[in-house]
Amino acid sequence: MPTGTNPAISVTGLRKSYGSHRVLDGIDLTIPQGTVFSLLGPNGAGKTTTVQILSTLVKADAGEIRVAGHDLAEEPDKVRAAIGVTGQFSAVDSLLTGEENLRLMADLLHLGRTAGRARIRELLERFDLTDAARKPAAAYSGGMRRRLDLAMTMVGTPRLIFLDEPTTGLDPRSRRTMWQIVRDLVEQDGVTIFLTTQYLEEADELADRIALLSQGELVAEGTPQELKRLVPGGHISVRFADADGYRRAAPHVGATSRNDATLTVQIPGTGGVRTLKNLLERLDSQAVEVAELTVHGPDLDDVFLTLTKEPSR
Repeated sequence: MPTGTNPAISVTGLRKSYGSHRVLDGIDLTIPQGTVFSLLGPNGAGKTTTVQILSTLVKADAGEIRVAGHDLAEEPDKVRAAIGVTGQFSAVDSLLTGEENLRLMADLLHLGRTAGRARIRELLERFDLTDAARKPAAAYSGGMRRRLDLAMTMVGTPRLIFLDEPTTGLDPRSRRTMWQIVRDLVEQDGVTIFLTTQYLEEADELADRIALLSQGELVAEGTPQELKRLVPGGHISVRFADADGYRRAAPHVGATSRNDATLTVQIPGTGGVRTLKNLLERLDSQAVEVAELTVHGPDLDDVFLTLTKEPSR
């Protein structure tokens, strides 16, 4: 939940071009504190440029931008002090141990010996790396390296983290562990997460709000459920209990597809209460027994494919 009244990021009219190619064309964003915000879009849509600008790596051509309460153009050093960046490619030094990697970050941030050691112990425990603290990072699994990478970002206690592709290459268990870590950062620390990912399931799982970027323009923004309601789709799947009931009912329920082997039909619809009630009453009146009924709505893949375009060449 948001932890403050001022937004973590406020962007109005953000524009960026490289030569004659306009990468970002008037982007407006407001991201509340203590939330997960996900920016989605095809490769070449402008996601990386947006993150580079907001994290002070690239200058915008135009726009009013405030990050962590600071004017990006006037106070870039204050912005850098308030943010952390965990990129797609790990910043972990494989030749150092996990503890040494964290100590290096603490030294770079001038935490001091006592404060630095305390912070390192805290992060090793929090990210479940205590037992592996003195092992070379080269011996870490993919999930452990990703946790160490994020722990290194947290050494400076950032208020806002730009998190790029946090679970690429991880197995399902490690991915879910990473998701829980992200949730804990938001819920327990009030950290704001700016998430970029190609895993739409990940955005659906984590993000409070999602924006879709296409050819340098924001084409949609909202909660995952709000975005799913923007596109048509969805169906009701009915599996009948016996072949006789299937044969009698299947031609009369408005099915768009049938599977004789599994005694299953698909009926277009959003699965609203009235729709389901009418369907079940109709089948019950015909003494047709239903073995299973499931509702399938549009997912973020449908939203992505419907609302975004391939980047112009």
